[in-house]
Amino acid sequence: MLSIFNISNSGVEFYKTSLDAIAYNVANLSTVRSMSEGAVRRQSVVATSTESPAPSMVGTGGTVGSGVTFKMVQSDSAEGLVTYEPEHVLADEDGYVRRPDIDLTTEMADMIIAQRGYQANLAVIQRATEAYQAALALGR
Repeated sequence: MLSIFNISNSGVEFYKTSLDAIAYNVANLSTVRSMSEGAVRRQSVVATSTESPAPSMVGTGGTVGSGVTFKMVQSDSAEGLVTYEPEHVLADEDGYVRRPDIDLTTEMADMIIAQRGYQANLAVIQRATEAYQAALALGR
């Protein structure tokens, strides 16, 4: 009967971790690296459904009862966008630097989705709490 709290809690944790990944991506949008280094790689959160009976959380990924298992992943390529900026301090002898291949529009759309998912899961927890409190009041 209390599994609704576990499921919603896993949703809250998933979307919180997603917002953390999005914040990382936006914060590093303008990070420039030399050609000898890899570009900042985009982070995202990958989730799979689970039916685990025991809740547990681990760092940047985990499982919370029934709900989702999730983990933070980075894009495979560290190539990024190679741009010609001969005046930049980190430019190589040909004038090129690496920038992350992160699109602000995509990040903003993902942020709206994550924010709404987070709010929806919190609303479910609030409604379930109210329902359980009403049921307890009936028992008195």
